[in-house]
Amino acid sequence: MLKTFDLVLIGVMTATAAVTYTIKHRAELKLDEVHRLEAEIKLEKDTIDLLKADWALQSQPNRLERLVKAYNDELQLQPTESTALVHARELPMPKSEVPVPDVTEAKAGAKGATVAGAKSATAAAKGQPVPKAAPRDEAEDEADEIETGSVE
Repeated sequence: MLKTFDLVLIGVMTATAAVTYTIKHRAELKLDEVHRLEAEIKLEKDTIDLLKADWALQSQPNRLERLVKAYNDELQLQPTESTALVHARELPMPKSEVPVPDVTEAKAGAKGATVAGAKSATAAAKGQPVPKAAPRDEAEDEADEIETGSVE
């Protein structure tokens, strides 16, 4: 009976050793993968630093001035006038902020003035005042046109 118990313990120990080896092997593979990924990240960071340094060299004002002088005949560059600059409120709004058109308003607008005329006549027949649009000046109309434009 003691020999059977010994054989069972030897089998359990062998199985435990195999499982332990498998876990250790998988952990080593994962560690190698982590080291590889860290090396890739370091390479990318070094590349970014190199590109930033290159950009700093390429965009130096004295270098750009020399290039403008050298290629002035071909480029025909002119200094920017202060009147060419715009205020932030004059810029079109971002596409994400453009209001979504109401489908019912679009359908009503497609029917034309007949629907609007019929509503006015109905309101007048009932004795209700007909709402009128508030007067607007040209500056507000231009501002609305600019604000509702979309940025591509």
